Amino acid sequence: MPSNKAAVKKQLVAYSFIAPNFIGFAVFTLVPIVFAFVLALLHWDGANPIRWAGFANFAALFDDDQFKAALKNTIVYTGGTVPLTLVGSLLLAVILNKKIRGRNFFRTVSFFPYVASLVAVAAVWNMMFNPTKGPVNMFLQALGVENVPGWAADRHWAMPTIIFFSVWKYVGYYMIIYLAGLQNISAELYEAADLDGANGWQKFRYITVPQLSATTFFVLVMLTIQCFKVYDIVYMVTQGGPGTATLVLVYDIYNKAFISWRLGSASAVAMVLFLLVMTVTLIQFKGEQRLR
Repeated sequence: MPSNKAAVKKQLVAYSFIAPNFIGFAVFTLVPIVFAFVLALLHWDGANPIRWAGFANFAALFDDDQFKAALKNTIVYTGGTVPLTLVGSLLLAVILNKKIRGRNFFRTVSFFPYVASLVAVAAVWNMMFNPTKGPVNMFLQALGVENVPGWAADRHWAMPTIIFFSVWKYVGYYMIIYLAGLQNISAELYEAADLDGANGWQKFRYITVPQLSATTFFVLVMLTIQCFKVYDIVYMVTQGGPGTATLVLVYDIYNKAFISWRLGSASAVAMVLFLLVMTVTLIQFKGEQRLR
């Protein structure tokens, strides 16, 4: 009996340490997630009584132009941002992994946009790419470009502007991850390649890239999820405009939930986003397993 009491006491002590975190997770994460799944099947504006909707909220999405635009823009944004950030961070990591003068300085400069305040960098970005007074367009005009881009104010250039901003913002973070992966590649592999007469491109293609496959898979998954749930960058740079040119799914969820107070419709869009992210992630895992 004493041993049993001592074991129970140890278990209670252990549970007391994890209880605050578990309670916080349950109250602020688990319960809202479960409620969001349920809310997708209901009509509710936050004030009037809740009414059963079934799959009406999902059916209404097929006729919702805002949702269609948001879904298309999210896919375009992800398809543009992921490969550019992936390639940019890898190349930057390879360059800054070499013993060059000022390496630590350039690493810090590359990582700075990620840790800098989004509000501050978005304000600077909008100022630099101002269609009429921005230094970027002034420079282009000085080079003789007559029809300079409208950037965030132009519906045709707004999405590329968001993509360029995102790449600039996040490439330094994923560069750090690639740098960590490069540190784990044995120098003996490169020495053997040198003895065989391999050039720089061959070493990059047949040693660096294969050895970084696990790192690349991690970056690909995290970057894809991050792009699908983008909201803050769009809000700070374009507010979803002009029109619906940069409206993304999370922004559409915000509009439906806290502007129109159609909480059921917002939850339905959230479920679509959840299924989309889960499907893409599973495809990535399947693809990674086949490459092994």
